[in-house]
Amino acid sequence: MSSTTIASSLLRQNPSIDARLAAASNERPAALVESTDLLRGQKAVGILHNGALYRLQATKLGKLILTK
Repeated sequence: MSSTTIASSLLRQNPSIDARLAAASNERPAALVESTDLLRGQKAVGILHNGALYRLQATKLGKLILTK
């Protein structure tokens, strides 16, 4: 499923997302990245940000947790 299709589906399910995206788009466009592209089949992935290491992890319930 493409990122555009997923974004459209999310907007239909939750119209308030549309208002938040519109407000955010006035600031600057944000990239849409699939969590599956980041995790690539793993439960967790390390992310370097400004010299600090963060951990993005998927839970059994399908939620994401970002820790430093």
